[in-house]
Amino acid sequence: MRHGEFHRNASMGWLRAAVLGANDGLISTSSLVVGVAAASATSEPVLLAAAAGLVAGALSMAAGEYVSVSSQADTEEADLARERRELAATPELEREELAGIYVSRGLTPELAGQVADQLTAHDALGAHARDELGMSEHTRARPIQAAWASAAAFALGAAPPLLLVIFLPIAILTPVVVGSSLVFLLVLGTSAARLGGASQGRGALRVAFWGAVAMVCTALVGRLFGAVV
Repeated sequence: MRHGEFHRNASMGWLRAAVLGANDGLISTSSLVVGVAAASATSEPVLLAAAAGLVAGALSMAAGEYVSVSSQADTEEADLARERRELAATPELEREELAGIYVSRGLTPELAGQVADQLTAHDALGAHARDELGMSEHTRARPIQAAWASAAAFALGAAPPLLLVIFLPIAILTPVVVGSSLVFLLVLGTSAARLGGASQGRGALRVAFWGAVAMVCTALVGRLFGAVV
């Protein structure tokens, strides 16, 4: 029978990438919109900046996440390859190592030896991966999954400010983008905290605060330098 109890760490890999992507998409695109709108009297430059920011940001997030998680996956594969060699060359030493791990966790030497024997007979590499290296199927690095999650989440986060640029006049664009982005950031921070089991209020305020800082800074840049896109 499969163990039916839910554990949050089973989804932390894709959740981290998705939350990071959505947060970056919303903050960076909203900041671009606010910054360019502060220096432009028409909507066309703002629309171009928002669309380019969405595409470039999504691809950048995907590439960065893929490279980062691939490095983790390479490290995991190297550790597993080493364990395979050691199991083939010195199986008795590996069995003793496994038993020692179980003794350190509170089992008697006799019981630890029996557990090590049975787990080694069932799946020696899996036992060492889990109990010696700390790897499991739920926590293994998945570069493609992380890349797709980051890109899709970034695009999803960048979509609201882009749509506002399309449908709103330039005269009211900045306050609406700022207000709606802060609301979305509060919702995003609350949702991420709930899924991760953390404080929802602290998570929401943390995300909204840094989003507000980013938008204020880019608005100042646009106002001070009057950049033309």
